[in-house]
Amino acid sequence: MRIIVLMKEVPDTYGERKLNLETGLAERGASEAVLDEIGERALELALTQAASLEDAEITVVSMAPETATATLRKALAMGADKLVHIADENLVGADLGLTAEVLAAAIRRTGFDLVIAGNLSTDGYGGVLPAMIAELLGVPYASALTTVDISADRVSGTREADGGVMTVAAPLPAVISITERFPAGRFPNFKGIMAAKKKPVETLTAADLEIDPEGLETPRSIMLAVSERPARSAGTKIVDEGDAGEKLAEFLIQNRLA
Repeated sequence: MRIIVLMKEVPDTYGERKLNLETGLAERGASEAVLDEIGERALELALTQAASLEDAEITVVSMAPETATATLRKALAMGADKLVHIADENLVGADLGLTAEVLAAAIRRTGFDLVIAGNLSTDGYGGVLPAMIAELLGVPYASALTTVDISADRVSGTREADGGVMTVAAPLPAVISITERFPAGRFPNFKGIMAAKKKPVETLTAADLEIDPEGLETPRSIMLAVSERPARSAGTKIVDEGDAGEKLAEFLIQNRLA
């Protein structure tokens, strides 16, 4: 069983995040870089399920700058078997379409039975990358799962919906995404950290994947404008002088809330 886990390096969610108003890109040096928490949860799921699967091999695939190698090695210390790191300066600022194309090419090159991803990254909040990758790979996609069961030839799980729970299943190979309902990733122990130093790390470029970021005839997406989020302003305060109800009704009507 060849399991691919998609992970990425992101600015620490507890740190201050800044957007470069000229490029529209997040300033990665503004706060400490860490593994995305939802990616750690995806890896934890893979490690837990691998214990009951025959010949399970877990490969982490990530598209990130060369400087992210140290961060990504944490995935190996947690228990992943291999790391495929796509590092190419030409891919800086890649949109979701190009990112999906690159990751799909790397996954296809590595070989897979199941791809596990988080449903939403904490830096981009795109939420569509797993679906795009599944489309490019031509395999089924089960999204936003809250429980997962993996067998030799299929994957199944549940997805929460308004007023109920959906049970879904797909034959392998397939792509799935999970939510934060899954347990947090395990903390690497000393043995895992030492073992990670001997595990294989493959570094690829866009050229290795036969992708030319500079040769795109039509941009997948175009940024029209970027601006800083306005400072939060004080809300409207209504003092009750016997007519608070009328003032509240007027406020709701003026703001088309009633």
